Amino acid sequence: MEYRRLGASGLNVPVLSFGAGTFGGSGPLFGHWGNSDAAEARRLVDICLEAGVNLFDTADVYSNGASEEVLGEAIKGRRDQVLISTKTSLPMGDGPNDAGSSRPRLIKATEDALRRLGTDHIDLLQLHAFDAFTPVEEVLATLDTLVQSGKVRYVGVSNFSGWQIMKSLASADKHGWPRHVANQVYYSLVGRDYEWDLMPLGLDQGLGALVWSPLGWGRLTGKIRRGQPLPAGSRLNDTASFGPPVDDEKLYDIVDALDEVAAETGKTLPQVALNWLTTRPTVSSVIIGARNEEQLRQNLGAIGWTLTVEQIARLDKASAVTAPYPRFPYHRQEGFARLNPPVV
Repeated sequence: MEYRRLGASGLNVPVLSFGAGTFGGSGPLFGHWGNSDAAEARRLVDICLEAGVNLFDTADVYSNGASEEVLGEAIKGRRDQVLISTKTSLPMGDGPNDAGSSRPRLIKATEDALRRLGTDHIDLLQLHAFDAFTPVEEVLATLDTLVQSGKVRYVGVSNFSGWQIMKSLASADKHGWPRHVANQVYYSLVGRDYEWDLMPLGLDQGLGALVWSPLGWGRLTGKIRRGQPLPAGSRLNDTASFGPPVDDEKLYDIVDALDEVAAETGKTLPQVALNWLTTRPTVSSVIIGARNEEQLRQNLGAIGWTLTVEQIARLDKASAVTAPYPRFPYHRQEGFARLNPPVV
C-alpha cells in the first residue's frame, strides 16, 4: 500500500481508504448503497487492514448514525490499527440546533460520534457543509477546543466552495486555530469540476483531497453502455437524483476510452478509473466502497500498477470538458437550505 501525507499535515494516509456508507444502510439513499451488519463489516475491515487500508470514512448522517455504530463494532479491539474520519453539520433532526456548525451542535455531534464509534478520539473530523449562519470564528474556535481536548486530531471540510475554505483558513491563521488539512470532494472521470477551483486552492493551501464517489456515482463500473438501457439492478435507477448530473454522450466516450485502456492493462474499468485518480494532483486518498468482499477485492486491485503517460493522456482527453462558470459545489449547496441563506 502506498501512503501519502494528508495535505500539509504530518498524518500519513493510504492512497485507498474505505467508505463506510454501506454499513448499516437504510433509507432511500444509503439503503441502496448496502446494509452490512457488524459481522460483515468486520470481515471487510479485516481485508482492508490486510491490504494496508487503515483509513475508514463515515458520517453522522449516514443512515442516521448507523454507519458509525457498525464501524465502531467492526474495529472493536483494534482501534490503534485504524484511522477514523467522520463528518458532521448536515441535519440530524428537525430541531433548531440539529444542523449546522454552531458551538453546541459541534460539541454534541462530536460526543455522539465518539459514543457511536466506541472511541475516545476522531482522527479527522470534517465539516460536511458550510454553515453560513454561524460565524467562522465560532466554528473554528470550537474545533480548536475539540482538538485541544484530544477528542479530535485533525479537521477538514467537504462540500465547501473555494471562498468558504479560504475564509476559514484565513481566520484559523489569524487566531492560531487548527487549519483544515483535508477537503473531501466529488471527483472522477465523469466529474472533474474539482480541478477548476478547489484543486488549485488545495495545492496552494495544503489541503489533501479525499475523493468520494470516484466511480461517478456508479457510472464507471462498465455496466452502463452506449445504446443499452440502464441495467435493471443498477442503483442509479433509484439514486441518480441524489448525485451530480452527467452528460450521457460524454459518459459513453469516457467508457470507450476506459475499455481501450482496460484491454491494454488487463485491468477492469473501475480499476483503471480509480488508478487514474491516484495520479491527480492533491489527491491524498481515494475512498472506495464495497457491499461485499468481492467488490472490495476488485477495488483494491486498482493500485500496485501504473498507467502509462499516453494512457493517462487518452483518459484526460476523453473526459475533458470546458469549465463553465463555477457550478459545483454550489450545486450541492442548493440542497442545504438550512445552512445557506437564499440567493435572490
